[in-house]
Formats: sequence, structure tokens, C-alpha cells
Amino acid sequence: MKRTIILIFLFAFTLNAYEFKLNKKDIKYINKSVKKPFIVNRLKKYEELKIKVKDYNLIRKLSHINSFVNKILPAYDLAENSSIDYWATPKEFLIQGHGDCEDYAITKYFTLLELGIPKEKLYFAVVDIKGQRDSHMVLLYLENIKSTPLVLDNLSFKVIPFTKRKKLIPKFAFNEIDSYRFNPEGFTKKVRIKWGKENKWEKLLNRVYVLNE
Repeated sequence: MKRTIILIFLFAFTLNAYEFKLNKKDIKYINKSVKKPFIVNRLKKYEELKIKVKDYNLIRKLSHINSFVNKILPAYDLAENSSIDYWATPKEFLIQGHGDCEDYAITKYFTLLELGIPKEKLYFAVVDIKGQRDSHMVLLYLENIKSTPLVLDNLSFKVIPFTKRKKLIPKFAFNEIDSYRFNPEGFTKKVRIKWGKENKWEKLLNRVYVLNE
């Protein structure tokens, strides 16, 4: 019991901060990769970007992070019936150089946390897109839960209010603290997400904060 309590405490403590940091396994992989020059250049530009935008105002900071991450190549592991597949950590996404909509959102989320944006103001949002079958994930910024969300989307280089993204149909939003139903104007009520057999979100947090993957 004592060991369990300690582990829970350590896990809760690590959730308070995030730092992008390569480990020995990452460095070994990069050094062996035939794409090493491209990976090193991408990671260098990523670190330079974080230094550059550190003191920018909010909109400029959101826009620069959104644009930089969006330039990474897309890939598609979305199965039919709107099933979101593997969720990559920021390191996996930046090292591999490609990913799905959720990977873009995840990298933007943790990058903004590292830049001092409070996690209370950042939410992942699962949405539908008019005319398409598959669900889509974006990152939202809200000054508070009653404010209109700003959308950071890999399908757009513009960070604009959700009300101006007419093709996006809200489903639900979540972060490390809460989950909500919402509409284009803001959040409406708290909900409990049914993750099914595998809680990809909890698994991702463990891989990022605890395992440093």
C-alpha cells in the first residue's frame, strides 16, 4: 500500500510540469537513422522556435506554434468508423516527421505547456467535419470555459474562433483536468468520456510524463 501511495504521488507530481528532453534511446535512434540530418534540423528549428516565441503575445505564440507543427507531414492511421488509432508523443512525432491529426494536437498542447500556457486553458477537441466520415481532432485555447474557443488545427494555418470554422461540428473536449460537451460559443457541461478497452489519453500521459517517451 505504501509503495502504491508513493507511485501515485510521484505521478501526480510529474503532471505539474513538462519538458521536451531527449533520452539515450532517442539519441541512439536518431544516430542510426538514415534521416538523421532531417531529424536533427527539425529538432533544432523546434528548439529555436520555442526560444523565439517565448515572449510573444498570446495570438502570435499560438499562431507560430500552430504553423510550425502544421508543416510536418501528415499520415493516416485513422481506421473506418471514426476510430482514432495510435497517439504519438511529441518526441515521436517530431523525430518521425509525420503523424495524424491527434499527433499534431498533442505536440501543440505540450509545446504550449512548455511555453507557460496553463493547461487549464488548453483542450483537445474531437469534432466532425461536414461532408466527411472520419472524426477529427484539434486543439482549443480558451481564456475560460465560458469564452469562445480559438482553434489550432492541422487543416488550417489560421488560429481563429471556433464560430468561424463553420465546417467543424463539436463533439467533446478534454484535457488533464476535465472533459466537456461544447458548442462553437463555448463549453456547456461536464461529461465523462467512455474510452472503451484502452484509455489512450491516460496511456499517453504516462508515456510523456513518467516514461519520457
